[in-house]
Amino acid sequence: MEHLDDQMKQWSSRLRDDLSILPPESNRLASTIASEVGSLSSEAKHRVKDASLVPLAARIEELRAFQVWMDLVHDSNPHPVVVRAQVITQNYICFVYLGEACFNILRKELPADSVTKKCCKFLTDNPVRAFRNAIAHSNWQYLPDFSGLEFWAKKGTDPAEQPTWFTVLHQDLSFWQALARCTAYASYLSL
Repeated sequence: MEHLDDQMKQWSSRLRDDLSILPPESNRLASTIASEVGSLSSEAKHRVKDASLVPLAARIEELRAFQVWMDLVHDSNPHPVVVRAQVITQNYICFVYLGEACFNILRKELPADSVTKKCCKFLTDNPVRAFRNAIAHSNWQYLPDFSGLEFWAKKGTDPAEQPTWFTVLHQDLSFWQALARCTAYASYLSL
């Protein structure tokens, strides 16, 4: 978990400001999540694992393959169309796939004041929830200067509600994606 902890240290101020996660936990996010998920009761761990039709080992394998692909793209001088494919894949994995497979399930099993629950709540509430829905329903596009994305989503669950226009800048999206990947890896490896 040390590698993930080190990667997430750059976001410690965002963890503090956006999620109310203070030091030392904000500097050891992956280790904290791993400890909290690892200390869940065996019954809670079974409920998390049993909530998925896909075995946990297959989910971990998918995340590892995704990480290798991300590293390959990052280490190359990718063509712009490859970067666009990377954006689509990363957003799907981080927000649609992991939202359903990990964050919504874990959120139900964790104590209210836990760091992991704060992460899962942040990743399943607005504005990330709205972004997830926009990704799932194809209601997004790049900003004209490619500094981020604009998207349209409903803020609530009322079917009559009109979609709201949102933007997410690259820096914010990078934080959301890093948080999603860290939360999933640390959680899955601790179950």
